[in-house]
Amino acid sequence: MLLICGIITSIGILLSIGLGYVGYMPEMQQLSNPVDKFATQVVSTDGKLVGTYSYGATNRIFTEYDSISPDLVNALIATEDERFYDHSGIDIKALMRAIIKRGILGQKNAGGGSTITQQLAKQLYSERAESTMERLMQKPIEWMIALELERYYTKEEIITLYLNYFDFLHNAVGIKTASRTYFNKDPNNLTIEEAATLVGMCKNPSYFNPIRSPERTQQRRNVVIDQMYKSGYLTAAQSDSIKSIPLTLNFHRVDHKSGIGTYFREYLRQVLMARRPVRSDYASWQNQKYYEDSLAWENDPLYGWCNKNLNREGRPYNLYTDGLKIYSTLDSRMQEAAEQSVFEHVTCYLQPAFEREQAGNPNRPYYRGLSPKQVANDIDRAKRQSERYVMMKKNGHTDQEIEQAFKEKIEMTVYSPHGDIDTIMSPLDSLRYYKGYLHTGFVCMETMTGDVKAYVGGVDYTHFRYDMAGQGRRQVGSTIKPFLYALAMDNGFTPDDLAPNVQQTYHIGNQTWTPRNSGKSRIGEMVTLRWGLAQSNNWISAWLMNQLDPEMLVTLIHEFGVRNNNIPATMSICLGAAEISVLEMVSAYTAFPMGGMRRAPRFVTRIEDNEGNTIAEFHPDIHNVLSPDAAWKMVTLMQGVINSGTGARMRSRYNIKSEMAGKTGTTNDNTDGWFVGYTPSLAYGAWVGGDERDVHFASMSYGQGAAAALPIAANFLKRIYAIPALGYSPSETFQAPLGARYDAQAAQTDSTTTATTSTPDASLPI
Repeated sequence: MLLICGIITSIGILLSIGLGYVGYMPEMQQLSNPVDKFATQVVSTDGKLVGTYSYGATNRIFTEYDSISPDLVNALIATEDERFYDHSGIDIKALMRAIIKRGILGQKNAGGGSTITQQLAKQLYSERAESTMERLMQKPIEWMIALELERYYTKEEIITLYLNYFDFLHNAVGIKTASRTYFNKDPNNLTIEEAATLVGMCKNPSYFNPIRSPERTQQRRNVVIDQMYKSGYLTAAQSDSIKSIPLTLNFHRVDHKSGIGTYFREYLRQVLMARRPVRSDYASWQNQKYYEDSLAWENDPLYGWCNKNLNREGRPYNLYTDGLKIYSTLDSRMQEAAEQSVFEHVTCYLQPAFEREQAGNPNRPYYRGLSPKQVANDIDRAKRQSERYVMMKKNGHTDQEIEQAFKEKIEMTVYSPHGDIDTIMSPLDSLRYYKGYLHTGFVCMETMTGDVKAYVGGVDYTHFRYDMAGQGRRQVGSTIKPFLYALAMDNGFTPDDLAPNVQQTYHIGNQTWTPRNSGKSRIGEMVTLRWGLAQSNNWISAWLMNQLDPEMLVTLIHEFGVRNNNIPATMSICLGAAEISVLEMVSAYTAFPMGGMRRAPRFVTRIEDNEGNTIAEFHPDIHNVLSPDAAWKMVTLMQGVINSGTGARMRSRYNIKSEMAGKTGTTNDNTDGWFVGYTPSLAYGAWVGGDERDVHFASMSYGQGAAAALPIAANFLKRIYAIPALGYSPSETFQAPLGARYDAQAAQTDSTTTATTSTPDASLPI
């Protein structure tokens, strides 16, 4: 009678649970789609996972059953649920064994009674139990959910859900992320011992943690291998052989601050998640930022894409949970080449040279020519901009307390190029320490599509978050001169027109301007504009500016894609005082090899939802900037910079033979070093400088653009030309676009015997 009553009571409880009267029973719709939160993946053009976006421990990337190693499946079934294919969610035999041996006899090593389906139900729908009684109350609910899951899913789908949902620690949620985190492999490429290691963690990932407890984890792995042998998945010889293999990891913690393309991923995240700009959300000094964001919101379909579009539930897309797949334009091989080039030149070559130059400098790391007061002002400004200062001020600390806190030595970990260093240092000293590091930005785009193939925003994303590729702007120096020359070429000038190489004083209203020039060659002669640009001669640029109009130049600079709305229309702007980002400069230079048609940067080609459906596509964004004839003239002009001008070390030192054009740039006191160039297929640009303008090389041998920035591009080109699969050949040649009338070869031949000065269009102001 008691047995009958127990059975009736159990049936009643289960029915009550199934009908939702007792406990929590998820809706049928939830059961049909229980795992709805996945990390968004960023994929390179060569099919590599560049990175993910997720909320901490939900860094889950869905993996199909066919992409999971059979050894993983076999190990899981053999260890966790040997009768998995024979039950319908509850294994009565295993359950009774657990009740009798564990519950009644107290044998802790008797094994559990939960099936894989029950464990999945627990992972999906059960909160963490705070007591044994609460856990006992959860069990019947999980049984009912397991039965429902078996109704909705095949056995393969249940295995897939289980492996996709399990948290393997270290932000590795799901089998794909776990495989990459612990072994740097995809799940279908795991060896038997690697598969057994991950399955062994399923018992208790904190206890069987291969990072903290490798010996214990190896023992657990061997238990899994024994179970695979007992279940017939391995022979005795295989089992013995595999158990003798030492536990070997290739551990890479999944972190948005690690891996390749960190600055690219963060730039892309900000663009995708941007919201419609509202002026009240911006500080009073952020007019430029508000202007740029408003422009991007209206004209760039990628900007704010997540908030401009709705998912299936009618909500804006969530980059962290909607499991999107973003096909970026980045090429992992080119990105690695760019990062290696930056590390080799800036971190390993320029940084030590800068530190040697700083030896004995009382102002270190600031320029030794500054007065003590100027240095004190720089340090005080850096202190007031620091997070420590802002937080202490916000919490009500007095100026005296803040000053004392900044001077007190404390234990801290600081960055070094070869690994973090534990040290004792005052916060004020740490500010000066970090100011001593050089910064950089590098971008490479395809000239035909505008696809951003490589993007480096700094030397180390973990410690230097500010992106100097797409966000930071610095004075561009002589790399602005091609815009001036382009204006001239589009208004009647040719590369072979002559100009006086003499210093002149220009009268602008009540003021005068007398530009200086660093070169001493051919002073007093009439020289061609081709020679003037190749030598980056300031006197020729000033003369040319005087023939044109600064307002027209600023307008053209904006048409080239520069969004800085604060460029003054003055004569001196032709020498490079304008602040522009590396990304803007590289995009602008695509107009020259593309017949005057500038390509805006493209970061993404398409986006897929978590079911593989294409939900967005992005096409090249092309803008007409110059006439084909003017663009072709500029190509021939800028080739001269590389072949015989300030960029000649690209040939002489780095021995790169491919056809290319470009321009170096150096601002006053070597504060900013620039190089922007292009081949027929690629446009690229690099900037190098200090965090502050008073931190710079004293010597031009290191600080000028040809020495500080050009080598990054040179090393990058050498690396990608060494990868034939990329398809970029050093034998490519520039082709004159349709509509180009200028005959470069004939003109250069004639210029050796003919000296004529053209007259600009009469309509232009002089």
